[in-house]
Amino acid sequence: MEWTQFQYFQVVAQLQHFTKAAETLNLSQPALSRSIARLEGELGVPLFERQGRTVVLNSYGRIFLNRVNRAIQEITLGQQEIEDLIDPFQGSVSLGFIHSQGSNLVPDLLGSFRKNFPEVRFMLYQNLTSQVLDQLEAGDIDFCFCARPIARENVHWIRLFTEEIILIVPREHPLAQRKTVKLAELSEELFIAFKKDVSLGEIIDRLFQEAGITPKVTFEGEEIGTIMGLVAAKLGIALIPKVKAFDMSGLSQVHVSAPLCQRVIGMAWVEGRYLSPAAKRFKEFVMEHFLHEK
Repeated sequence: MEWTQFQYFQVVAQLQHFTKAAETLNLSQPALSRSIARLEGELGVPLFERQGRTVVLNSYGRIFLNRVNRAIQEITLGQQEIEDLIDPFQGSVSLGFIHSQGSNLVPDLLGSFRKNFPEVRFMLYQNLTSQVLDQLEAGDIDFCFCARPIARENVHWIRLFTEEIILIVPREHPLAQRKTVKLAELSEELFIAFKKDVSLGEIIDRLFQEAGITPKVTFEGEEIGTIMGLVAAKLGIALIPKVKAFDMSGLSQVHVSAPLCQRVIGMAWVEGRYLSPAAKRFKEFVMEHFLHEK
């Protein structure tokens, strides 16, 4: 078997079309078909079911694709390791983070880090906690900044800092005159809430349960900016993390005295997975940065 056969097989399996795969590989379709046929002959089984112009993997093909993907990933990592050893002061770091950390944490850390390592490149991905963790487990990113996740196999998470969760209300709202409030006092208020499948939504839902109330929710969103805009439009009140970078015009902030309202932000990575020298340096930098702040 030849290495190119594995690469050709992977592309055909992804596109499920010989013509499109041949165009992607800059190869003639007859040459691609012959290569796949030779591979099937060497394996002694067909890998695809032909359906007109398209093809789909059969059970043998699905088994073989799983191994091919792993083999190609290992070879790619080996090439990357060698490149990193040749030039250890360059490289790239892929980083995922939740929306609320894109306005201050990530820009501040990257700006400070690149003062010492200006040649290091960053690939950034902003998403929900569950999705950046999925990217992390899939090997698409090196690290992610997120709230404490539900336990995931091989994912290691360390605490970096704690954010207070505050109540925001329109400036004209009666609660705007209050410095503090207990969550139990808000059972009759209309709330703009985060969706339950967002980690922040899970955290805030637990706070309501702890306070013994069921909030009257008029709208559910995913992003802090959207929640704030709806509160400013006087459609309800909301609990959000206290983040300096957001524009609070038209809103008042109220400290919640009970229960303790906060969330913990940390950094996660997959234990035992290869990290480039650039990624290792960034990991050490982040941990030292927050160690000095404590």
